[in-house]
Amino acid sequence: MAIVGGTVLLGNGRRIETGTVIVKDGKIAAVGAKSKVEVPDGAAIVAADGRYVSPGLIDTHSHMGVYASPGVSAHADGNEMTDPTTPYVFSEHSFFPQDPAIDNAVAGGVTTVQILPGSGNVIGGRSVTLKLRPRRETRAMRFEGAPQGLKMACGENPKRVYGGKGRQPMSRMGNIFKLRNAFIKAREYAYDMKVYEDGYAKWKKKYERAQAVPKGAPAPGKEPKRRNRDLGLETLADVMAGKILVHIHCYRADEMLQMVALGRELGFKVSSFHHATEAYKIADVLAAEKISASVWADWWGFKMEAYDGVEENAAIVDAAGGLAIIHSDSPIGVQRLNQDAAKAMYAGRRLGLEIAEDEAMKWITINPAIALGIADRTGSLEPGKMADLVIWDRNPLSIAARAQVVYIDGVQVFRRGEGYDSWSDFDVGTAVQEVSP
Repeated sequence: MAIVGGTVLLGNGRRIETGTVIVKDGKIAAVGAKSKVEVPDGAAIVAADGRYVSPGLIDTHSHMGVYASPGVSAHADGNEMTDPTTPYVFSEHSFFPQDPAIDNAVAGGVTTVQILPGSGNVIGGRSVTLKLRPRRETRAMRFEGAPQGLKMACGENPKRVYGGKGRQPMSRMGNIFKLRNAFIKAREYAYDMKVYEDGYAKWKKKYERAQAVPKGAPAPGKEPKRRNRDLGLETLADVMAGKILVHIHCYRADEMLQMVALGRELGFKVSSFHHATEAYKIADVLAAEKISASVWADWWGFKMEAYDGVEENAAIVDAAGGLAIIHSDSPIGVQRLNQDAAKAMYAGRRLGLEIAEDEAMKWITINPAIALGIADRTGSLEPGKMADLVIWDRNPLSIAARAQVVYIDGVQVFRRGEGYDSWSDFDVGTAVQEVSP
């Protein structure tokens, strides 16, 4: 397939005014100026003149599927609020692949999302990164090779949930204790497992030697016994080993700094602070620590820790050299990530910051891909990357912009105005579809 003639927004801060994107076997084979990229013989031509082409949008913070629509208690599966530390639960085990919010997100140009547990617990559990392709089960939607994440939360949510039950934590002190205590236990677990693995490797060599030379070889001794497997401690051990990325729901600047210090103490690195309404106050620290801020364009004031939010948040983080990301945390907001990026860009410009359109596009393309550990495969239009693409009817940073065609791995998953069957049973019959006579 060759997408020819559109303004190509590469997602990495650059654009090609009149470009061509070649797609082959689900990957981007070539991208460049229309005058310089040769269209292969037999390629399907998609004319994009007067339109814009961008990478598929990426949302680092979504609860679709785990809080599926219709929004009833039967579909509320995002918080395991039976214990304040639940690193042993996985969001993918709650995800409902027929959630109609998925179709709506794709119609907004979104191709990849991180599905997180909620923020009721200090440690909420593992997240999963999904491609928004119609599949019958969650495992088939997983972004192949994407690292898992661990959702943690500080501040008001955990202390409200458990304090309301007369349980610990009921204060921010309790939040930190629960977090620290869990990681201390995980460090002991990781040490014990390493001692076992080293001891078993030595024992196995002795055993194999004794088997090969029955006479004269020293007895290998008793086989080392491994301690019982603990999925929660295993999760935290993998976090400390860098195998699982840390995503923390955290609003206030002082608490984000506390989490950075706690990470140094306990051996974990924060990939992204989510919501982070006061990220602008510590933009220099976030840039130095290479910690991204997944923020809203303008949500604020709905609780005390969100009260000091400003519309210029993302722009200030970006201007300081940090990794700014626009996220949704909403089945409505996920349909409008492009508009939220535009709002945040213009707020920065009003402040006097020179934020280019191509820089603002990074907030919903390559930057979230970096935070999710998948930037080598998606997030920008470059040869060898996945062909996750959106064709827009106009500049996607326009309030009037609409995604016209959406591709995931080079396969069309949405075309505006074209009758299609929703993959959600809950959406059947809700849209008028034209039927040829």
